[in-house]
Amino acid sequence: MVKRDDGPAIPRPGEGKRGEGGYFGYLLRQAGGAYRLRMERALADLEVTPPQFAALTMIAAYPGLSGADLARLAVLTPQTVSVIIANLERAGSVTRHPHPVHGRILTLEITDSGKALLARCRERVQVLEKALAAGLTPEEETVIRRWLAAVAAEGGEPD
Repeated sequence: MVKRDDGPAIPRPGEGKRGEGGYFGYLLRQAGGAYRLRMERALADLEVTPPQFAALTMIAAYPGLSGADLARLAVLTPQTVSVIIANLERAGSVTRHPHPVHGRILTLEITDSGKALLARCRERVQVLEKALAAGLTPEEETVIRRWLAAVAAEGGEPD
């Protein structure tokens, strides 16, 4: 607990309602926030944000995505994706092309420069991932991954 002169003691992460006694949803949010901060620090000198990393990852994995597809896959708002795509395109990391059938839809492709940037980002994120799984057996890691995927799938996706 952090004791303050001007009010009640506040629990540190892992204590009280911020620990094992807390709600799952709050604990997931708290853990996600802590991980995002570590990722921001790891990618800062590459001038890549965690949402940009997510976008590059999805565009590389699923070439030809639209911005709407990317928003769903990366769990970002369409407005955020629009800004991310514009910044990545300006940096030369992605290109946009008219959809072959639906000309008003623009599809996304990662450039060679974007692939190189993504490779550098992945090296750093893999260090974070390894630290996150430290102390877990492969079986425990699999259980946690399956549980997290199931929790995400239960939320459903907008049509």
